Amino acid sequence: MEPPAAPAAEPAGVPAVGRNWPVGGRPRVLRGWEPPATVYGRGHRGVDLAAAPGAPVRAVAAGRVSFAGRVAGKGVVSVELPGTGEPPLRTTYEPVLASVAKGDSVAAGAVVGTVEPAGSHCTAPCLHWGLLRGDTYLDPLALLPPWLLHRGPSRLLPVLGVPLPE
Repeated sequence: MEPPAAPAAEPAGVPAVGRNWPVGGRPRVLRGWEPPATVYGRGHRGVDLAAAPGAPVRAVAAGRVSFAGRVAGKGVVSVELPGTGEPPLRTTYEPVLASVAKGDSVAAGAVVGTVEPAGSHCTAPCLHWGLLRGDTYLDPLALLPPWLLHRGPSRLLPVLGVPLPE
């Protein structure tokens, strides 16, 4: 699969610090964000990240849990990000067995639950990660700083002042 397209411009009011991937390491993006042409049109309103069942799911940024429960049989956790404008940004994670409750404050990187073994719409185990402002879906990859998104190839740098071997 091709690497994901570059994310859209960063949403206004996004916290500048304390952002990380919701699952460990740098997960493979199985399916990227595909905004619908209309409110009810086809699209993919988030990104799917490769994640094993039972893997910890972490808050991408600090916030307050606005929902932790089941929707259509799937575990869902939503975290509202304060100081991100009106209405505030909200991240969503599914399918997740929540370890937090509505109203809990979470730090960036805090575990909010674990990936459930069932309930995913992916063909391989995954975490669906979404971002909303009100009812408008945005590209969640826009929350991550560029250095987390793009790891270039390793480069050898010149070594100065070290004698060459004879």
